[in-house]
Amino acid sequence: DERAIREWRERTFPRLKKWAHTHAYLLGFQDESGISERPFVARTWAPRGRTPIISSTGSWKNLSISGVIVCTPLGNNPCLFLRICAGSMKTREILRFLKELKTCMRGRKLLLIWDGLPTHRAKIIQAYVARERTWLKVERFPAYAPELNPIEYLWSAMKRKDIANHPPAGLACLRQAIHKSKRRLSNQKLLKGFLKASKMY
Repeated sequence: DERAIREWRERTFPRLKKWAHTHAYLLGFQDESGISERPFVARTWAPRGRTPIISSTGSWKNLSISGVIVCTPLGNNPCLFLRICAGSMKTREILRFLKELKTCMRGRKLLLIWDGLPTHRAKIIQAYVARERTWLKVERFPAYAPELNPIEYLWSAMKRKDIANHPPAGLACLRQAIHKSKRRLSNQKLLKGFLKASKMY
């Protein structure tokens, strides 16, 4: 609710930023999203009287993306890490994501903030986080508050601009479109814009 969101912005998050700064941790904002072979349709330009037509295979196959925006506690030097898998993002995929994220961190410590998705609370994930506590600490966003998570705005930018009206010829083509979008969205100015959109910076 609004009270919980305000409490998070005004008290919880400033406390987490201060803790991360004191203990030399980076902050990471994580989330998952799915993209189907069914095109994401958005408004576009077309000659008068000629409605655009987007072809589709009609398949409901999809790719799932786990992503994280990593930055300093003050929101500087943001970078983006994505992991793509076919189908839904299950517990084993989240575990692989965390292991690959560790490699990308190159010895730096991370305070990872994510939602209360059941896969995040799975025993195998909790056990991994406990084993990796020398570099990884996890905190949760309040329930039903996607507007607090900066990467939600990245998903919106990806789907409404880079993937919109894109007729993929199979999952391989869709994966290429996601990688192309990632290259554009990895721009630090854009990433700082997503951080600012969450109204926490």
